[in-house]
Amino acid sequence: MALPVTEQLNEISKGLDALAPAAILSLLHNSQVKAANIVAQSLAEIEQAAQVLTDTINKGGNIIYAAAGSSAFMGLADGLELPGTFGISSSRIKMLIAGNTGKMSDMTGFTEDDTVQAEVDVKAANISSNDCMICISASGTTPYTLAALQSARDRGAAIIGIANNSDTPILNKSDVAILLNTPPEIIPGSTRLGAGTAQKIALNMMSTLMGVHLGHVHDGYMVNLHADNIKLEKRACSIIADITGCSAASAKIYLDKSNGSVKLAIMVASGLSDIGKANEILESNGNKLRPALSVLTGL
Repeated sequence: MALPVTEQLNEISKGLDALAPAAILSLLHNSQVKAANIVAQSLAEIEQAAQVLTDTINKGGNIIYAAAGSSAFMGLADGLELPGTFGISSSRIKMLIAGNTGKMSDMTGFTEDDTVQAEVDVKAANISSNDCMICISASGTTPYTLAALQSARDRGAAIIGIANNSDTPILNKSDVAILLNTPPEIIPGSTRLGAGTAQKIALNMMSTLMGVHLGHVHDGYMVNLHADNIKLEKRACSIIADITGCSAASAKIYLDKSNGSVKLAIMVASGLSDIGKANEILESNGNKLRPALSVLTGL
């Protein structure tokens, strides 16, 4: 029986341990580049997935990442950044990770086979038909992830599946299936390498396009960021100043007047002193800044 691609030996790995360090690093680098380029083959599916995520947020649902091992870390890296980058409440981003006992440095491998715990985790997350689960598995067969998928699907949740092997259960049972057909790893089975790189890129692209759809990006600026530290407050003021042409000092005044809302601060800095009216215009335009500013110029 043929091994799945993620478990196969890459021919260029033969003699790896006898190579000079620079040659090994070159092989590793080239394999990462190839993995990154593979993502371009799945742009249509990533676009579709981003729309599902957008619809989920717009109807008040939650986004849940479900995975084990290195795939779980890719999900964490993406999901934990969404509140700070796009202002999406952290309560609406949930992580279902095999063996997640709070000790991220000690995630034992056997937990990825625990299908019972997956069902317990889905129940505890209170997943419903308003939600969307992103299931990530390099092999496409991880028992924990597959059980979580089925349990969430039974509850009516939309499912986005990401895997690096074709024709696998994770993909076949998903509403949107994203195959990242990466070549065999330099070290067979070590999917933290090429497969993980492709997963991270796809996840970042998907969630960023969602942010654009939601109106949280304007000219490349994150206009719905949650400024909860000094660095982000400076970034928020810089965004306001860059978009409106006001000074950094004025931007800080507008931000404070708008209770930390970058979008509202931009509206105020653009000439609308009535916060309530500014909020009304934003809401009537789907909380998207560009059309809201167009309305403002016509007042």
